[in-house]
Amino acid sequence: MESWVRFSAQSQAKERVFRAAQYACVLLGHALRKGGARAELLTTVQQLEAHVSLARKLMRLGNSAESLEAAKRAVHLSDCVLRLCITVAHLNRALYFACDNVLWVGKTGLLPHIDQNKWSQRSFRYYLFALILNLTRDAYEIRLLMERESRNSLAKGSLSSPSALSPGLDNSYSSSDSPSSPPDLVPFPALPLRMVRLRRQLHLLVTVLRYNPPLLLDLLKNLCDVFIPLDRLGLCSTGPGFVGACGLSSSILSILTILYPWLKLKP
Repeated sequence: MESWVRFSAQSQAKERVFRAAQYACVLLGHALRKGGARAELLTTVQQLEAHVSLARKLMRLGNSAESLEAAKRAVHLSDCVLRLCITVAHLNRALYFACDNVLWVGKTGLLPHIDQNKWSQRSFRYYLFALILNLTRDAYEIRLLMERESRNSLAKGSLSSPSALSPGLDNSYSSSDSPSSPPDLVPFPALPLRMVRLRRQLHLLVTVLRYNPPLLLDLLKNLCDVFIPLDRLGLCSTGPGFVGACGLSSSILSILTILYPWLKLKP
């Protein structure tokens, strides 16, 4: 199995290039259809997209083994949230690749009686669940980094005092105000306080993503990818143009992580 995993890793870059070409064809077909291109040209682009998709499925034969190996490695992570999200995501990817292999067998005519629509829907469900887990993992890591950044800022004294972060909270009463004053006479400070907290959280989020390019790329890639199964499953109809743009964008981001391994999110 280890030799097959190494072989799959070597072909991953080619598969990403073919994926970018496939979704570029989807985007091109949508643009040509909007522009009123000839039917023959549209048919040619659709056939090219179908051939590229079939070639991708051939390249992904046996990728289930790679996902299972990744799941076995993720089981040993110390963080329980990361362990759960990454392990279950890899298991769902293994099931997704298995369904994709069945689809390839059906499309090549080796087993022509396979219900391709059923297997396609099944594969996209596994794919969607894996992406949701990946996004959950991204959100969890962002929260941890934001908390760490907040603690570091407090330790360096870069955050303002509580009174400064709560405009109007300490100045709501003058020195002559009585503690028994009716609450409806006190200016309402919640809205400015919430705005300050929101600005602080947005600043922390931008800081965390700015100094963690692997996390930023993984988040963008998963956000782009998640619209593909949502559209194919009929949960969020976005259209072929949007799906093609999302698929092409996520493919380019994946190629970047292969060309520059330090951009790949670990573990």
